[in-house]
Amino acid sequence: MNKTVKFEDLGLKDFKDTWDYQETLFKAILDTKIKNRREDAGLETENHFLFVEHPHVYTLGKSGDLSNLLLSEEQLTEKGATFYKINRGGDITYHGPGQIVGYPILDLDNFFTDIHKYLRFLEEMIILTLAEYGLQAERSPGETGVWLDVGTPFARKICAMGVRASRWVTMHGFALNVNADLGYFDNIIPCGIRGKAVTSLNNELGMSTIDEVEVKQKLLKHFKTLFEAEIV
Repeated sequence: MNKTVKFEDLGLKDFKDTWDYQETLFKAILDTKIKNRREDAGLETENHFLFVEHPHVYTLGKSGDLSNLLLSEEQLTEKGATFYKINRGGDITYHGPGQIVGYPILDLDNFFTDIHKYLRFLEEMIILTLAEYGLQAERSPGETGVWLDVGTPFARKICAMGVRASRWVTMHGFALNVNADLGYFDNIIPCGIRGKAVTSLNNELGMSTIDEVEVKQKLLKHFKTLFEAEIV
């Protein structure tokens, strides 16, 4: 089993370009697994973890409802945003500046073959990171992602998640609102869930901006511990 994970911070990068890059890495891992199965080649599969920040974009999961996007094509253009229907799970979400998006492209055969556990580990990575900023984040039963004040009228989501997996290879991932412009969430019904708010780390801490480099370092630290991985 190969628990080495190749990390890349892509900076600010177009969503479609990043999606294409993910697909390239994802396919390379699948191709290696297929070759091993057919030829008993004994080749190690790679693992990757990407951080990226996207220009304003809305994405809709394969089982999502287009009516949860509250903008026309013309209005999207006016707001400088794009829209894609993509091949992850989940409904609609927003990505934009001030948000840390993480895409783990892992062969879970190298770690554990349990998608439920995989999602819980990603949530735990976020929960542990937010705890370092004094926030008690938690899971909301039946709703993937990370929330604050679950079970109260003030429940609000701080991190959305949606993944794809094939033959235990993962792609897509999570979006943690750090310094994000929350106004862009007003243009959708986030994750198809009505009546619940969205928040960000800087909003919760009452600060104008949070050091995103520091947040990324904390995320990587907890990812490494949870997955017992070596980051290179």
